Amino acid sequence: MTVATGPDSQQRGVLTAVVLTALNLRTAVTGFSVLVGTAGDALRFGNLVAGAIGTIVTACFAVAAFAAPALVRRIGLERTAALALTATTVGIVVRALAWSPAVLLGASVVLFAGVGASNVVLIPIVKTHFPDRVRTLSTVYMVLLQVGQLIAPLVALGLAAVAGWRTASAVWALFTAVAALLWVRVARDRAARGPAPVGPAARRVHGRSPLALGLIGLMAMTSLHVYTLITWLPTMFGDAGVGETGSAFLLSWFAGLGLLAAFVVPPLAGRLANPYPVVVVCAVLMAVGYLGMLTGPAAGALAWATAFGLGVSTFPLCLTLIGLRTSDAPSASALSGLVQGIGYGIGCLGPLALGALDQATGSWDATYLVLAATLLVTLAAGWWACRPPRTSAPVVPAGTARQG
Repeated sequence: MTVATGPDSQQRGVLTAVVLTALNLRTAVTGFSVLVGTAGDALRFGNLVAGAIGTIVTACFAVAAFAAPALVRRIGLERTAALALTATTVGIVVRALAWSPAVLLGASVVLFAGVGASNVVLIPIVKTHFPDRVRTLSTVYMVLLQVGQLIAPLVALGLAAVAGWRTASAVWALFTAVAALLWVRVARDRAARGPAPVGPAARRVHGRSPLALGLIGLMAMTSLHVYTLITWLPTMFGDAGVGETGSAFLLSWFAGLGLLAAFVVPPLAGRLANPYPVVVVCAVLMAVGYLGMLTGPAAGALAWATAFGLGVSTFPLCLTLIGLRTSDAPSASALSGLVQGIGYGIGCLGPLALGALDQATGSWDATYLVLAATLLVTLAAGWWACRPPRTSAPVVPAGTARQG
């Protein structure tokens, strides 16, 4: 009996690799957030190191947004995916075995560099292998990302209670290792079939256009809020008197509301000529959440987590606008790299700086006020990002190399 290796079998392998990759794009983030206190006790580190972990996440995403395209041009999409998942797997394992804060931070850099590269290559891979199902599989990708982000804290906390924080931190390596092996096979099959065709050329427009700057600002503020909350939300609720299990549930609830956003925001943005009302609603929800955390964090914990979970719906809005405001895949990829690279780069300041602010003041109140103030930037950036385009010209950062 022979094993099928035809086009259908190859596509199933690619689809399985895409599913496993998308599902684990955030498990190593939220799955560790609920363990950071226990890990800190074991390795003797405090909020400064914990904040540095959150900063590493977005910093690596930012660097990868610029570096991964060059790597793709050199070794191809599938080999880049295989390398990214291998780095993620190694990073997860070493982080779980870490014997010092320095080793844990170094492992986190390797881990999230891999995740960041996966962020960049997954959608182009879908476009390459499933050109007739891009919209469907892109939605599946976003939903799976949110599912992994949702279940990871609950799985990690339950497993930590039985087997310890190291095992709970390492479990995700099982899935990323399988995904890495699948990408190795896909890359081998791709090499046997020859190189993929080069896409069409895209007209260049300056990266300092109002649209590009608006999207950068919106992505920057969104990532600032998302990763500050992912890093610190369990600690914030814990310091307010919410138990460990309750704090983990609230983080999962916050992450899980992204599922709703993944289904609702993209089609809504597509129907609205100017989706700026979505930005306004999100900013108001975030403001309500921070006001609630200032006045009654434990009493209204579920309400504040809900406000935050819905308020960061500007993330799928950003990704949707990149697609809506560009006319072809090369221009969308270029604008996406610019927006994510700079946006995550600015957002990475949040977890570390605001964790240090809490440590310096002995209270989260100053952090809530700073985050609330940045909503003014969200509103201003969203105004420029959401404006209907005056022309249909694709938007590509100045200096982007033309293809073809």
